Amino acid sequence: MPIIMLAKAAKGLAAGTEITVLATDLAARYDVPAWARMTGNDFVGESETDGGALALTVRLRS
Repeated sequence: MPIIMLAKAAKGLAAGTEITVLATDLAARYDVPAWARMTGNDFVGESETDGGALALTVRLRS
């Protein structure tokens, strides 16, 4: 589900925009960077929130 939400959020946004996905699904740790590679965007990084969720950031190229 995080990838579907990320793809929807990315539509129509300008290059250089950063989107951060918050996810509790540990698979997102692999899925978000893979989505970034497959779509030609940049995976910026990952951190963990105080609540234990993953915060995964992508920078749009196009």
